[in-house]
Parts: sequence; C-alpha cells; structure tokens
Amino acid sequence: MTDKTHDGVTLQDHAAYLAQVHDFQADIEILANSDLVGTILETVMMATGMRFAAVARVTADRWVACRTVDETQFGLQSGDEIEIRSTFCQSVRDTAQKVLFNDSATDEVYENHPIALKFGIASYASLPIYRSDGSFFGTLCAIDREPRDVKHPRAVAMLEMFASIIGQSLETVERLEAQEHNLEHERQMTQIQEEFIAVLGHDLRNPVAAFGAGLRQLEREAQTERAQVIIPLMKSSLYRMNELIDNIMLHARSRFGRGIRIAAVPDAPLAEAIAHVVEEIRVTAPDREVALDLELNGPVRCDPARIAQAVSNLVSNAVRHGTPGHPIEVRGRTEGDEVVITVANRGAPIPDDFHADLFSPFRRGSNTEGKSLGLGLGLYISASIAQAHDGDIGVSCADGTTAFEIRLPIASTT
Repeated sequence: MTDKTHDGVTLQDHAAYLAQVHDFQADIEILANSDLVGTILETVMMATGMRFAAVARVTADRWVACRTVDETQFGLQSGDEIEIRSTFCQSVRDTAQKVLFNDSATDEVYENHPIALKFGIASYASLPIYRSDGSFFGTLCAIDREPRDVKHPRAVAMLEMFASIIGQSLETVERLEAQEHNLEHERQMTQIQEEFIAVLGHDLRNPVAAFGAGLRQLEREAQTERAQVIIPLMKSSLYRMNELIDNIMLHARSRFGRGIRIAAVPDAPLAEAIAHVVEEIRVTAPDREVALDLELNGPVRCDPARIAQAVSNLVSNAVRHGTPGHPIEVRGRTEGDEVVITVANRGAPIPDDFHADLFSPFRRGSNTEGKSLGLGLGLYISASIAQAHDGDIGVSCADGTTAFEIRLPIASTT
C-alpha cells in the first residue's frame, strides 16, 4: 500500500482496498461488485462520449473512488483517493447542486478553473447520490479531456436518473446484507439453543434415574397412608419427567443428525408396544380412564419403540388437555395397506389458527386454567416419528372430540 498524508489526512489507495483494510471498504465493495453500477457507468460514457466515469464516496474531508471506468488513463481505480479540495465534488456535497460544464475553456462559471487546469479536464459532470433516507453518499462523475455536450437536457436527465438508481441500489444491498447478518445470527442462536437442550436432556438423566431408584426402594418398605397417596403421585411426575427427557433427546438427535433415525423390523410387536404404553399411563394417571382397542391384522414393518413413544406423547397430551371424567380412547386398525392409530379425547377443540403450527417444535398448548404445559415437543416428536416411517399424522376436532391419527404404511420403505 502507498497511503499518503495530505494536510493531516491519510489518503488511501487501490492496494488498501485489495488488502481489505480501506476505511471505506464496505462502500467500495458494494459498488465495485455491482453489475448494475458497471452497466450504468458504461452507459454514461456511451451516451455522453465521456471517457471516464466513476462513483465516488464523498465525505466532508474524503473523496474515494468506489467504481471507475477509465479510458483516458486518469489512473484512478477502486479505493484510490484524491484530496477533497482537488475535486468539484466538495461543492456538490456542500451545495447539493450538480456541477456541469461542456468546456472549461469557455464556460462562464468554470472557465480556467484551477481544478480543471490541474487535471486537464475539459468537460465534466458531477451529480449527488443520496440514499433513500436522504443522507448524502457521494457523486456520479463523468470526465473528459475533450469538450462534450453534458449539459444537454437529455444527458442531464439521464445522469440524474442514474444517480437516483445508484442511491436506491445502495439501500437495497445494505438492507439485504443486514437481513443476511440477522439470519446468520438467528441460525447461531438456534444452534446454541439446540445444543443447550441436548446437554440439558443428557444431564437430567442421572438425577431422574436416581429419583426413580429411590422411589422403587420406598415402594418396598412399609408405607403410611399418606405415603400410599404421595408415592403414586411422585411416580406420575417421574414418568412425565422421563417422557420430557426422551422427547428432548430425540429432538436433539433429530436436529444434529438431520432427522429421526428408526430401527424398523419386519414383523414388529406393535400391539404389545402400544399396550405397554397405555398400561404405563393408566398407572401414572389412575384417575383417568384410557380405553384400548387394537385390531392389527398381519405383520407391520416399523420401529415399535418409536411408535410407542409417539403414541405415548399423544395419550399424555390427551390426559393433560382432555376433559376429566371422559375416557381417552386409543384405537389401532389395519385399513388396506395402512395401519391407523387414533388417540381421541373429549375437550375444548383446538383453534383453527393453531392447526398450522401444531406439530412444530416448542409450540405449547395450555390446560383449562390457561397454564402452559410442557416444552411443546411432544406433538413434534410424534409427527417426526410418523414421517420417519413414511407415514403422517393429522388432527380433527368434531362434536367435542379431538382425535389425533397416525397413519403408517404396512410395508414401510424406511
């Protein structure tokens, strides 16, 4: 780099831009990499006959070339800087007025102007470029060592239009860059959150396992009447904690492994797995009736443990949100080439505007008192398990009954 100092101001050059250390690096990159700006400068030269065109970043004390097209060997490239008082652009910035002259030798305002004489400029055009918020950015310049008719109304109108387009393009690029920055920040935050969830689920396993071992020990000892009430409640809470941890860990594996992985077997004991889940919930929620009706004819290729987890999430959801005193129904049927598993409960219908995001992660429902329940992973995990089996899941609300339905192909391709 060959940075120079003029009157205490450091002037930078093209080498500083190439080294990506220029004070105006971002502004230069936007314009130097813009196909639109390159086309505009070429068009300006063809339309006016000028042999140098540029877009410059202009401040109170700096003039920096951001993009140039040079056929006159002025020697200015992107990043090159000249002393601000050696330009007409300082006047453009200060007065918000364009500077135009066809011939510096005869122009009544700029005749024999010292700047024109210093650089051998005959014809010149400099127009202000403003961002959409009205702030001044710089100038659109055209220069030639020969007289050119740049003051013709059509030429002026074209230059003004191009200056406006460049200003608008600056705003568009900066806005896109800001959006990309925000999007990347959101991606990073999402990854941090997911990693935290995975670590949380993993670290919770040991204390919950110890809690379960303690409960089993207490069950083998003599119990007071109060203990006989409290211990089943504690077991219910333990079951819920294990269910949450399972969902957390499966969600984490799904995200980091790009999808839930299943271990499908050709003739899976699906009915047994579902019956086992229902029995667990009957034990942990003795005040709720869970009716089971399974008619699964023929072998089913699936991962029975994962399907059982999906059903467990749905039944637990029904226990939390269903109307007490009404049974929860779990049904399994073979319909053609599909297995259909339905979990239904009486209760308030799910609002229509909630359906679109119902199976998204961290979408939480609420109980009858309006208190939020769970992490909002249960339905998402159930849907992911169904999809991993090439199946799907849906919900319907009719006549006071909410029914979740999992459909699985009997001969899954997974």
